[in-house]
Amino acid sequence: MEDRLSNLFNDGSSLVTHCPVCNLRYDPVEARVLEESDNAHLFYIRCRHCQAAVLAVVTVSSSGISSVGLVTDLTSDDVIRFKSAKPITCDDVIEVHEQLLNKDKVLIDHFVNFKY
Repeated sequence: MEDRLSNLFNDGSSLVTHCPVCNLRYDPVEARVLEESDNAHLFYIRCRHCQAAVLAVVTVSSSGISSVGLVTDLTSDDVIRFKSAKPITCDDVIEVHEQLLNKDKVLIDHFVNFKY
């Protein structure tokens, strides 16, 4: 397994070899495997130079290696926590909206009735 992971970063065909922010070459030791299956790996990589983080899915198939990555401000622990969190529903969004409206109303009332 360790050789396969190292090959994903050292193989010229891999897309997860350099930091997309500062272009520094990644060291395979900097990658953390968050999840894996037979042909796919979810990696979290933080650049040692600029501290930018990348979340990448690397798949290996008979046609080669491919990856999709995104720059994120999440930590690897955040990714794990959000991955297992329940989805946000429409009711959740409406509830937060109503709470913000009520909070704004309380703040406006406070400033309107404030004695200078």
